[in-house]
Amino acid sequence: MKIEGLTIRHGRSRDRAHGADIALRNIDLDLQPGSFTALIGPSGCGKSTLVNAIAGFTPPAQGRVWIDGAQVHGPPPEVGVVFQQYALFPWLTVLGNVRFGLKQFRLGRRAEVERAEAALAEVGLAELAHRYPQQLSGGQRQRVAIARTFATGPRVLLMDEPFGALDAQTRVDMQELLLALWRKRRATVLFVTHDVDEAILLADHVRVMSHAPGQLVMHYQLTQPRPCKLSRAGRDLLMLREDILGLLRPPGTFRPEHLS
Repeated sequence: MKIEGLTIRHGRSRDRAHGADIALRNIDLDLQPGSFTALIGPSGCGKSTLVNAIAGFTPPAQGRVWIDGAQVHGPPPEVGVVFQQYALFPWLTVLGNVRFGLKQFRLGRRAEVERAEAALAEVGLAELAHRYPQQLSGGQRQRVAIARTFATGPRVLLMDEPFGALDAQTRVDMQELLLALWRKRRATVLFVTHDVDEAILLADHVRVMSHAPGQLVMHYQLTQPRPCKLSRAGRDLLMLREDILGLLRPPGTFRPEHLS
């Protein structure tokens, strides 16, 4: 996946001379096949806007997005998206929700059911296939959303703060599940998070965005085994954590070291 000179503008009536409507400015990004990249940045910097542009939901004002050598002009079938909101249909069963994502491939009922059941088994929900979303916990609903996406066999997986609404233990479980699925499938992952620890825990690359209008300002390549345990991290990793936190703070923000 490759992004060249991507600029996104919101609205038409604002003063473009002052850049007031610029959401993203001049984004260049090249993700190698099978890599896992965490994208982190201050609130409102355009992380979700970037995901929407890659997914083909938001057209660029300038620049281009390429998936497997083809320019993105709309939602590409080889790209899967998982949002923080589960986006499940309450009138469909768990199996029906996963099958819905397969409709675009015109597989036929039997093939749809087989692929959907296999995806649910991968996320540990085979026995809940005939329940409805309102009968599930938050973690189970997110597993359904992940199963629906992985059932389509995406080569690029975009995840926009998928675990942000989960409690701490469920979040750890989902992180471990995601890593297991990624190791098996080896999709190219762009994982948006506001949590520095989560970024370091999961990714082999961390990209940091600036305050709005969003630009990519730093790239860290990680080499530690995953999932990383920050409680047992060495000094280098803890310093990396502090570096990233420093980039996320607004200019002039109070820092604890000011007391020393």
